[in-house]
Amino acid sequence: MPEKIRCSWCMKTENMREYHDTEWGIAIHDDRRHFEFIVLESFQAGLSWQTIINRREGFRRAFAAFDPEKVAVLTEVETAQLMFNEDIIRNKLKITGTVRNAQAFLKIQQEFGSFDAFIWQFTQGITIDGNRSISNPVPASSPESDAMSKALKKRGFTFVGTTICYAYMQAAGMVNDHMDTCWRKNS
Repeated sequence: MPEKIRCSWCMKTENMREYHDTEWGIAIHDDRRHFEFIVLESFQAGLSWQTIINRREGFRRAFAAFDPEKVAVLTEVETAQLMFNEDIIRNKLKITGTVRNAQAFLKIQQEFGSFDAFIWQFTQGITIDGNRSISNPVPASSPESDAMSKALKKRGFTFVGTTICYAYMQAAGMVNDHMDTCWRKNS
């Protein structure tokens, strides 16, 4: 049986192929998964996605299995202790930003009934087909990620620039940026 053709970015390691094949670009509608991807994408800023995937379980342990209610009430002492946690990226601004993002996340849930109801408005509730090919490469941002970034910042989020929002949209399946030759494109 021939090897499946995949997007080139995932070909370096098995865990990147696994992430590509089982998660990336699949539409999610679960608030805890949304929060997980927001946390991971915010920590990815300035780093490789491989670095984040390698530490994903450490982030899961450090941030209460990505439960925004538990993360929102982390104390200053608890967040300071995370600076010694070698299983995550030890960046004070990103750690304290995660607590702030959890608090803002909960406010959105209260206002909209779910974070999912809020976040999918930026794509009118559908997955945008990026129609990616060699002649139409993946962009760093889009008008939708620009709008999302602006709205999240206005609501108190941090580390949610348009590039991070676009990467989040890809991870959460709000945009399908699988290359046209990739087996996942239409699966």
